[in-house]
Amino acid sequence: MPESVASLSKLRRRLARIEGVRPRDDGARVATGCAAVDDWLGGGLARGRLHEVMALAREDAGSVAGFAAMLGLRAGEGRPLLWLRTDAAERQCGTLYASGLGELGLDADAVLVALVEDDAALLKAANDAARCAGVGALLVECWGDPRPLDLTATRRLMLAAETSGVTVLLLRMAATESPSVADTRWAVRASPSVPLADGTPTGAPGHPVFEIELLRRRAGSAGVTWRVEWNRDRSIFQEPAATPVSGAVLPVAAL
Repeated sequence: MPESVASLSKLRRRLARIEGVRPRDDGARVATGCAAVDDWLGGGLARGRLHEVMALAREDAGSVAGFAAMLGLRAGEGRPLLWLRTDAAERQCGTLYASGLGELGLDADAVLVALVEDDAALLKAANDAARCAGVGALLVECWGDPRPLDLTATRRLMLAAETSGVTVLLLRMAATESPSVADTRWAVRASPSVPLADGTPTGAPGHPVFEIELLRRRAGSAGVTWRVEWNRDRSIFQEPAATPVSGAVLPVAAL
């Protein structure tokens, strides 16, 4: 049955493109796997929409990148993940590390990284890529508060996502909140990990844990914070099962 629903959604979007009309919300969702989050969102993030994932401080950038990659994996359903970033981001933050992506559960061969010259080119490439239905999920990495990223730019991204069905995750690193038509906006921070049951007195740090705050939601209330743990083996987020290791924050440094 889920396969039938997905096929029907794809067919509707294809017909809408042929007829040149904007598709309606078919209710498709990207479940995170964490019941508390998915229940609050009515089943998960709306698929084929624009979502913002923010690092309000520069030191949270690694956590945001890792969290967004995991969401992209959930949204892609086996299709390629396209990651757009600028040359400046590549120089300042280094190249994405294929082995690190693999540690998160992503197939490095299914992650496409594209570098562009500047922020204007980044948004233009994002608009083009968001219209490509063959992309599983699109990550657009922005640093600071680039001038081209205004209300109109986010509206264009949203329209492209709705038309193609591609879920677009706008990574806003070291940024401040600004007007946007994004369906949801999140702030992400690293959180203490849960110790592994490895026989040691305290246990080694376990899976990466994030504190995620829903800052804004177009179709409902926001202002809620959860702690979620990434289960790489099952490729889902889940609620941490035990008391966190005191002071042990696992950075997603492998990216």
